[in-house]
Amino acid sequence: MQYNPGWNNSSVNLLHVRAVGPSDTLHYIWSSIGAPTVLLVATAGRSSTLRVNWTRLLSPAPAGAIWIDPPSSVVYSAAVVFTKVFEYSEAKMLEELFYPTYDLSDFSWDSVNHTLNHTALTAEFTGIPATDPSGSFSNGSLAFRVTAYEAGGRDEPLPSLLHTANSSKVEFVLAGVVPRGNSSRFVLELATVEETGVMQKLRSTRSIDDEYTPTIFEMLSLVAKSQNDSSTLSFLQWKATAYGSQTPRREDSIQCRSRGLQAANWSLPVSSIVHAYFGEGVGSTYTISAINISFGGEEGKVYQEKRYLSWSALLGFGQPPKDTFSPLVISIMAVALGTPMVILLVGSCVVLFAQRKRYSEYEPIN
Repeated sequence: MQYNPGWNNSSVNLLHVRAVGPSDTLHYIWSSIGAPTVLLVATAGRSSTLRVNWTRLLSPAPAGAIWIDPPSSVVYSAAVVFTKVFEYSEAKMLEELFYPTYDLSDFSWDSVNHTLNHTALTAEFTGIPATDPSGSFSNGSLAFRVTAYEAGGRDEPLPSLLHTANSSKVEFVLAGVVPRGNSSRFVLELATVEETGVMQKLRSTRSIDDEYTPTIFEMLSLVAKSQNDSSTLSFLQWKATAYGSQTPRREDSIQCRSRGLQAANWSLPVSSIVHAYFGEGVGSTYTISAINISFGGEEGKVYQEKRYLSWSALLGFGQPPKDTFSPLVISIMAVALGTPMVILLVGSCVVLFAQRKRYSEYEPIN
């Protein structure tokens, strides 16, 4: 993990996570310059490095300020941008009343350097609106917590996402923010940037196994697929739930829904590191898609009571991890399905034996 590589000022945040494999290198570049963004860059070889022209990056025209050296090593690049947070409540006649939008490119962000943990491979981007007329953030904040992984495994806290060494986790957190309505719900808008020839698809997978995330049976994945060979290049994956506690339990679950994937008909903030890496062709040479993730329990009461919301997602390269039945679940299923068969077999044997014994008491007729 590198914080602001080549820059000794902590007034802005850029975090570089570099993972070196046997024959490739993966780069995750997180930043709160403009809207919070992560660049995902996969390169061939083990020696690719991140370069940043800080003077250009912090100028009104940042195109070309971020690149990978050597440029010819790049085999795939994409970006995920967390653009806005909407707040709404349901009025009479099932109408939705929206409050002024929180534009995340207008937030003021604390220094990530204070939260950087090189041992746990974690960091936190914490921010508040530059202007807050309603005072909702007077004792609250919005954060994106980032976790990198050195090996595959499963998180202990709910939703206990399965991860690989090729993935990282981002956790969206609202803490102490005062809702502007009596039954407010929140929506996180995020956008993806992909190269020409790459298509985003939203997948929903349901399972009967809720061992790791009790009562949650749906997993959603936003996957980037190549139109040439249908291979999966990157993913964003999450369980259909959020939580209303810092130490989440099953009863803290908050309903989570995705509101469809669509082509974005708006432009990204100019100051975003997306423009610094992809250049001015964003929106023409590259494809922008957007999706809304909404959070809300019964009439929004969970957040109203706890004033805390946490949603976790995994992002990375290649195929998203797939949950499989654990040995414990397989054993339980084997017992559950096998026991009736054993009882049926034993019962049949007992009946056959009893019938043969009854008929054997009579003498044969000559």
